[in-house]
Amino acid sequence: MKIVDLVRSFAEPVVLENGCTLWDVEYVREGADWFLRLYIDKDGGVDINDCERISRAVDPILDEKDPIPDSYHFEVCSAGLERTLKRPADFERFLGSAVLVRLYRPKDGSKEFAGKLEGYEDGNITILLQNGKQLTFEKSEVALVRLRVEF
Repeated sequence: MKIVDLVRSFAEPVVLENGCTLWDVEYVREGADWFLRLYIDKDGGVDINDCERISRAVDPILDEKDPIPDSYHFEVCSAGLERTLKRPADFERFLGSAVLVRLYRPKDGSKEFAGKLEGYEDGNITILLQNGKQLTFEKSEVALVRLRVEF
């Protein structure tokens, strides 16, 4: 089992008990250091107290279960307004929302497309551009999809 899946399995119930949902678990290397991050969400938004409470509740479990043999930094963060969409449920939840799609390689001269999320099927993403044109991207083309805050 991957580290993020293992951590999700024991962190998610704790996050739920604390009135939040677990949006994502990330284990990444940044420079010389490794970071384990829990991204949380709740109706009305997450504040620093939510992050601190969940961090204090999950930290002893991490010490006990010891899912990562090497040293790392543990953080609990808000999923944020411009969160990354990864799972099918994420896409279904935010249908009709403004998104930014970033591609691995340029398409029509661009690697980034902003629009409204119109559809998600078998990993393929359809967005409606501001000019009314609809674009569909295959899963293999897409590097990242995140919500986009419009002002």
